[in-house]
Amino acid sequence: MDLLDKIKAPVAAEMEQFNDAFRKTLYSKNPLLEKAVELLLKAPGKQLRPILVMLAARMVGKVDDKVINVALALEMLHTASLVHDDVVDESDRRRGLPSLNAFLSNQTAVLAGDFILSKALECAALTEDVRVVRYIAQLGQSLADGELLQLDSQDSERFSEAAYFDIISRKTASLFSVCARLGTLAAGGSEAEAERLSQFGKLIGLCFQLRDDVFDYGTAEVGKPLGNDMKEGKLTLPAIYAVKYGEDAQMRELAMKVRRREASFEEIQQLIDFTISKGGLEYAAWHMKDMRGMADGLIDDTRDPAITEALHLLASFVAERVF
Repeated sequence: MDLLDKIKAPVAAEMEQFNDAFRKTLYSKNPLLEKAVELLLKAPGKQLRPILVMLAARMVGKVDDKVINVALALEMLHTASLVHDDVVDESDRRRGLPSLNAFLSNQTAVLAGDFILSKALECAALTEDVRVVRYIAQLGQSLADGELLQLDSQDSERFSEAAYFDIISRKTASLFSVCARLGTLAAGGSEAEAERLSQFGKLIGLCFQLRDDVFDYGTAEVGKPLGNDMKEGKLTLPAIYAVKYGEDAQMRELAMKVRRREASFEEIQQLIDFTISKGGLEYAAWHMKDMRGMADGLIDDTRDPAITEALHLLASFVAERVF
């Protein structure tokens, strides 16, 4: 049993319920939507977000239809955002397969994303809990806000770690945070319990994105081409650190060229090599270790041992994963 299986083990039955409901909720007789959904279901990803919803719910109570609908709403919002992001970024791969926009068209991808987003709102409404609807609406705003901030940062001549963390807090960590919060609230947990698990979710979300950014330097087999972030004009923490403290005017200019999406493959490789040589990956690893430690400290070890162990393993996985 690998680490991800161990994390999922205490909620394996609940995840089967979730996956069955996910397929049924996205069912459509529309031929284009049917093709789109079929592609998306071929590569469901690691499903860490619905797993976190289930673990948070089990920490304080049980998983029922309300919790399942919370998990569905959040995973569908996440899926819709990925579909739209691929159009914005002109990406042609997602999880090792053709992206939806490359497989069909930009028009179909945008409309399919809108369909999935509307399904997310429907699932949120089915909980009959205004808190769920409010948090999911705010989350949608945060995801879009983060994407817009990232686009705006590509015109900036500043190399700011604070701006980077602001972006990933909105784009990635906010989703993990809301998964933990709403899983707790939907299962009857208190606001204090929800806030504690929400902070845990935020920290592992930051770790998750940092690790994903490190993969851009060719450190694992994740179906992500080498230098893909730089190809899309994105400078992540390792490169920001290297350029900011590397005291190399030529590399600073090259980084700006990357942001303007004017850099060749060879120039991107140059910046990758420079980042590695200046300790950018070690710097990101230091942040992940720190955040993982803080996340571990937020887990209430007096609860169900199987659930608390799974949460500790989840914190380890996001910081150390190789896929």
